Amino acid sequence: MSASDAERLRVVAHELRSPVAALAALAEGTLSTDDPATLRRMLALGIAAARDVERIVTDPELVSLQLEEVHVAALAATFAGPSVVVEANGAESVRGDPTRLRQALANLVANALRHGTRAIVEVRDDHGSVTVTVTDDGPGFEPGSDPFARGVSGAGSTGYGLWLARAIAEAHGGTLELAADPPEGGGARLRLSLPSSSA
Repeated sequence: MSASDAERLRVVAHELRSPVAALAALAEGTLSTDDPATLRRMLALGIAAARDVERIVTDPELVSLQLEEVHVAALAATFAGPSVVVEANGAESVRGDPTRLRQALANLVANALRHGTRAIVEVRDDHGSVTVTVTDDGPGFEPGSDPFARGVSGAGSTGYGLWLARAIAEAHGGTLELAADPPEGGGARLRLSLPSSSA
């Protein structure tokens, strides 16, 4: 690996705290210029950042989880606000990387608010696993679409956000899936399951 690759990966590793925000900043920058050369450069930076995030999440030699006790209910509570309702009994914890788990939850909540006006985050202890269910009041996913597809948002894809959240879940021995029981009245429900630290 070249020195420039190592430096870029170091920067992206830091940006895993908020890769969606980093890419959003690039997208916002494209809206502030009409210069074709600048637009091409920003697009190239965005594509490179997305590829680096993919590498750093999936390459076992680059990914090193910093495992510690993570109280999932307390982590979820940091997202509570006027548009986000958090329901938890407070006892749920997992052994995991707090930075990456926070990123996964941030991506789930951001996706819910992007497609709806309200998100409900439920944290439950579910027989040896901790389950986080995020429900929104948006239009739901198109039949046959893959919410975890990587790529440009639209056409049934949510971009990298949900894909990254699923990759983080799987790195922790968990799962992230579209729930089989859609909410009444429309919307989407995504369910993240992680092994409980008490299991």
